[in-house]
Amino acid sequence: MAPRVVQGERDPVQCSPILPEKLLIVSPVSPEASVEVLDVLIVGAGLSGIGAAYHLQRSCPKKRYAIVEARAALGGTWDLFRYPGIRSDSDMYTLGYQFRPWTQGKAIADGPAILRYIGETADEAGITPRIRFGHAVRSADWSAKDALWTVAIECLPSGAKRRLKTRFLYLCSGYYSYAEAHRPEFPGEADFHGSLVQPQFWPRDLDHAGKRVVVIGSGATAVTIVPEMARTASHVTMLQRSPTYIVSRPSVDGAAQWLSRHLPAGLAYALARWKNVLIGMFFYRLARSRPEKVKARIIEMARSQLGPDVDVDQHFTPRYNPWDQRMCVVPDGDLFRQIRAGRAAVVTGTIERFTREGIELASGEVLAADIVVVATGLKLNVLGDIALSLDGQSVNVGEALSYKGMMLSDVPNLIITFGYTNASWTLKADLTAGYACRLIRYMDRHGYAVALPRREPGLEPEPFLSFTSGYVQRALAILPKQGPRRPWIVHQNYLMDLLNIRHGKIADGVLEFRAV
Repeated sequence: MAPRVVQGERDPVQCSPILPEKLLIVSPVSPEASVEVLDVLIVGAGLSGIGAAYHLQRSCPKKRYAIVEARAALGGTWDLFRYPGIRSDSDMYTLGYQFRPWTQGKAIADGPAILRYIGETADEAGITPRIRFGHAVRSADWSAKDALWTVAIECLPSGAKRRLKTRFLYLCSGYYSYAEAHRPEFPGEADFHGSLVQPQFWPRDLDHAGKRVVVIGSGATAVTIVPEMARTASHVTMLQRSPTYIVSRPSVDGAAQWLSRHLPAGLAYALARWKNVLIGMFFYRLARSRPEKVKARIIEMARSQLGPDVDVDQHFTPRYNPWDQRMCVVPDGDLFRQIRAGRAAVVTGTIERFTREGIELASGEVLAADIVVVATGLKLNVLGDIALSLDGQSVNVGEALSYKGMMLSDVPNLIITFGYTNASWTLKADLTAGYACRLIRYMDRHGYAVALPRREPGLEPEPFLSFTSGYVQRALAILPKQGPRRPWIVHQNYLMDLLNIRHGKIADGVLEFRAV
């Protein structure tokens, strides 16, 4: 009897109708008379895409735009992931939008609350009607002659093909594949008689109450799932190859709550946001400048929460320095609490093989399991797997340089949202959206149709990200590169980006403009 591989079912995807007539341009002389032409096409209706649309509506209200979303609902990550305990791994005062205060009690919020926040933002701003669900972008080709992107779209689930043209292509599709997670194969899986589950495709009907659970992995997903499943499971074991830095953080920000009681909502939110930005930057710089001291402190905090019965040196002492990989946050120490109570445990070792009853480790130890959760990481992709080309010539994204962390060298009129690795994604997404609007307004004032970051000769490419995390290392060949100097450096520093992106010159001598 083979293991039961359990995968969740998603809501059926329906292809949205075309936008209202006022957004359709009909040319009596064009052979493609019914091809729609937009000023901006936003790809992705997640946290970044809704934020981009808000900025565009506010700063460039006359621009024709639409959002295309391959899935049946908005929300991106926060609609896709349905596993137990799904929540943010950073505070909502920085993960939330700059323009819309986060007013709920918990700073470390659960997935459904974040999804409601995104949906309410879209509804209140009138963005939701602009979203075309079930529209998956497959390719985009730039025409230098027309200064337009021609975008090929597959309508799901029918498979019907559509095309539209846009002056700017604005990608807010995230950085990992929604269709596939990183999933190593383990020897003997077919012998296992329990259920195998991947967090990215969590089944709605999985009942883990009273069951023995093993979660393979030690990243953000694993440390979220383990304490939540431990509430009702017989026992949960987190099986890791090597330890991760795990830090407890209050789920409620006391200072932010005090500010909200004594100040107007907007001001309180702004102050809480800046407080958390600056604290985060301070501890990141401290970790990079004094790694041994910070490492010792993090391990000591874990030791104080776990008590004397847990081997912290073996299970909670990473081999790498703080912030060589992203740290894991556990709100109110929930993982530590479940371990102290004996409902969860951490085992460090390598898998020899699956057996009928569970997993055998290289050490000979056998972990009995009714359910095995394979939380082995994300599979990164680039540009939402959209095939880019310039006048029919394919663009090799892995050889391009990233301009200000948001455009590609020698690729015109393309904006890409890519957040921080050491801070909330939305901080960079907000800056990117603001820059996109500044750029469009600048081009309008000067009569330009094309903006192209021209790669300077002699620039030695460097990796886009310096993280040693497996999901980053596996994707180095397909990620764009960065350069040794501005504006080709991908900063992981909000204040530096605030200065360079929000207040820096648009015409910086690197960005080349053309009229058509």
